[in-house]
Amino acid sequence: MKTLNPVVVQGLGIQTRQPEGRRLIQDISLRIEPGRILAIIGESGTGKTVLARCLAGWLPAGLDIASGSISVGGEQFSGANLPDMSKLRGRSIGYVGGDPNNALDPTLPVGQQLIEKLRAVKSGVSKHTARQQVLDLLHDVRIPSPEARMEEYPFQFSGGMLQRVMIVDALLGEPAFLIADNITQPLDVTIGAQILRLMRRVALEHNTAILYLTNSPAIARDVADDIAVLADTRLVEQAPSAVLVKQPQHEATLRLIAQQPGIWSASSPRRDKVHEVRRPSMAVLDVAQTYYHRKRAVQAVRQATFDVFPGENFALVGESGCGKSTLTRMLSWLEKPERGDIELFGTSLSSQSRKQITALRKDFQLLLQDPFNSLPPRMTVGRMIAESLLIHGGVAKQEVRRRVLETMQEVGLDSDLHDQLAIGLNGAQRQRIAIARALILEPKLIILDETLSSLDPGEQQKLLQLFDRLQQAHDLTYIFISHDLAMVRRSCDRIAVMYLGEIVEIADNQTLFNNPAHPYTRALLSAVATLESNPFDPREHLLEGEPPSPIDIPDGCAFRSRCPVALPVCAQVSPLLLKRAGQPGFVACHNSECAQERVEMIARSEA
Repeated sequence: MKTLNPVVVQGLGIQTRQPEGRRLIQDISLRIEPGRILAIIGESGTGKTVLARCLAGWLPAGLDIASGSISVGGEQFSGANLPDMSKLRGRSIGYVGGDPNNALDPTLPVGQQLIEKLRAVKSGVSKHTARQQVLDLLHDVRIPSPEARMEEYPFQFSGGMLQRVMIVDALLGEPAFLIADNITQPLDVTIGAQILRLMRRVALEHNTAILYLTNSPAIARDVADDIAVLADTRLVEQAPSAVLVKQPQHEATLRLIAQQPGIWSASSPRRDKVHEVRRPSMAVLDVAQTYYHRKRAVQAVRQATFDVFPGENFALVGESGCGKSTLTRMLSWLEKPERGDIELFGTSLSSQSRKQITALRKDFQLLLQDPFNSLPPRMTVGRMIAESLLIHGGVAKQEVRRRVLETMQEVGLDSDLHDQLAIGLNGAQRQRIAIARALILEPKLIILDETLSSLDPGEQQKLLQLFDRLQQAHDLTYIFISHDLAMVRRSCDRIAVMYLGEIVEIADNQTLFNNPAHPYTRALLSAVATLESNPFDPREHLLEGEPPSPIDIPDGCAFRSRCPVALPVCAQVSPLLLKRAGQPGFVACHNSECAQERVEMIARSEA
């Protein structure tokens, strides 16, 4: 194991480049020993990313280092030579950000990009040697079939695998210091848990000092040896992880811990509804979608059937690559299903013309995940919100402005923003613009595709309260597409769990979180980052690796290769989604009581 010096930061200050620069970070001092992880937690806007990029020698334009020194790999930088740290990036300093989807060249195979990076930071390494080193690192971070994945392009990787690729990219130079900036927030819970365990392994096996930045005390406790709290431009508290979350001292720490959502201590969001007596707002009827890549069939959604009832919050959860995004495009009718149909308020969407679908879109709207790339940058806020009214027509110009201002007020946007661009607005403000764009058409159903995933818990809570107020005022129905089980627990009445293109369980909130029937659901719950005692022990339930490829789905139950309780029949017969015996909800599992009763009934009938 290589011997490295600790990372030491003394009195670091960062300010804006102005005659009287505003201090964003001041008097930051920390020490990280090789093989250990320090987590820095703080609310959005406290300067975590600014600090991370400064320590990587990658300070954003318009900011200056005002004071302090940094020592990495035995080299010390201070004063005028602090900008020289950039020469260490990719070598002694590795950086992993939270947006792996935009970090790679989409036109080149992943392996080729990693090999080129390795040869750039290590002169004299042959292509053959570089390829073997990249393969070894891909194997270390548990990329399945690394030889085959080397030849694939970024779009063929799930979010979890892309994040692992970026960790490999950061490790190519064998860095003394690795900075991980909120790298699990965009990932689903099982992949996020795997990434956290991977970071622990990287620290120990590579003897690397790691700085992990997050807004979640639970994630910080799970990954780090020590935690520091960033608030009001300073580090206000630091302690060993277990000590800090159990005995917080500073009010900023107490506030962060209070914002950490409960899972099992929380109650269901509202009383269970009697659905059977009402017509569903949306009925999804055995829909399927297959794509073709190099003459190979990719079964993105194989069969999905469920109902969403008026006034409820319905959630669809599952790992990256399970088919949620494809199903979302079909729910919003951006794609027609290859098989099956979707009914909106009793109307078959497949039977409608394009003009009729356009008219129906007033009744169902889609809110997207990325608040920064989903809004046109050269359009004023008022014009963005008014656009859908102008498309559908029939509204006078003066009436459009009045309705836009009323909607802005309803979603919590200042009317002064009406004639301004969205430049400079934070993620929560941008999502309020997206909500206003949808709400102004007075829809009956809104589909939220990971709409809150990029926001910290405090901002999430504010928007969830807004959704609740809008639901009561407008009798809305919500479909939440999400990997955030804590958010789903707080807000949703019923949940459908999706695995490799199929719905494997549907249950009400209380049943799913306290008495799940499918082993995959228990695996998802075991991976939730929480400060509570988790009834589903990760050592027993947590999954390793990725789901099977949708190109080569195994016979029988698609989950059996990762299932801790698989039966012989699971390799032969795909389980049906059946009503649970004596419990509300549905499950597709041969181990469930309803499936066993069905097998016994078939056996008796054949006898």
